[in-house]
Amino acid sequence: MRPMTDLAMRECVPCKGGTLPLHGPELDDLLAQLGNDWRVVDEHHLDKEFRFTNFREALDFTYRVGQLAEEQGHHPDIYLAWGKVRLTIWTHKINGLTESDFVFAAKSDRAL
Repeated sequence: MRPMTDLAMRECVPCKGGTLPLHGPELDDLLAQLGNDWRVVDEHHLDKEFRFTNFREALDFTYRVGQLAEEQGHHPDIYLAWGKVRLTIWTHKINGLTESDFVFAAKSDRAL
């Protein structure tokens, strides 16, 4: 098993046609590497809620994640509210999870 930091050091790779979503043990292994309170939901997407002390901190984090999304070419759903940000990540092209989703999640943790 690779250390969690390895995921954050990788780059998101665009999904090619014919790629199958990850399931079962593959998801379990990547989630174990990711850690940090991320959840795999219905083997379809990653979800995590980040807490902040005020709206400004949440907004600043949202902006950093948005910049990261543009750099990586991988765009999460972002929910911003007072003191919290929820990220939902999956590969839309295949309607499921790939390794790049876990890479982006690890990079998002570093954007704190």
